[in-house]
Amino acid sequence: MRARLLGVAFVASVVGAAACGGNKEPAAIKTSAMADSADQEMFGARANLTYQGLMRAELNGDTAYFFDDNTRIELRTVKTNFFTTQGARSAVLTSREGTYRTQGNMEARGDVVVVSTDGRRLTTPQLKYDQVRNEISSDSAFQLTGQGQSVAGVGFVSDPNMNNIRILKTTSGIGGAVRIPGQ
Repeated sequence: MRARLLGVAFVASVVGAAACGGNKEPAAIKTSAMADSADQEMFGARANLTYQGLMRAELNGDTAYFFDDNTRIELRTVKTNFFTTQGARSAVLTSREGTYRTQGNMEARGDVVVVSTDGRRLTTPQLKYDQVRNEISSDSAFQLTGQGQSVAGVGFVSDPNMNNIRILKTTSGIGGAVRIPGQ
């Protein structure tokens, strides 16, 4: 009888200990203040950016929050495909977040990377895209590498494929031979 009482007491103490361990608060779910104040929220958002009927870019976001009567869209996990006038993809931009304004401007922020189809790679913390001009630009620090060349600086203006780039301030660079078109 005594062994039986000890067994019951042991089982009761194990059950009691397990129940006491469950007094933890449930894990808090991380929410976004942006989601609380947005007019709309969309997952897997995609928009075609055109100018005068010509496809300039395809904007994708993991999550999109719409504000200001749907004229400002805040995006998370951004991917933008840029296109040539012939419709071929010319470059891909990725960033952690961004803002698209329906007037035709986009800003990418956080680990911004643009990779052209020929392998050139531009990295910067912030970049702007003007849909009408079909230009990317930044006044932040940047690094451009590819084809055996590398340049770092502060500020640039370029087409999305980085064929025509104007650097505002160069801080360092390593280059190879310069090719002059037509010669």
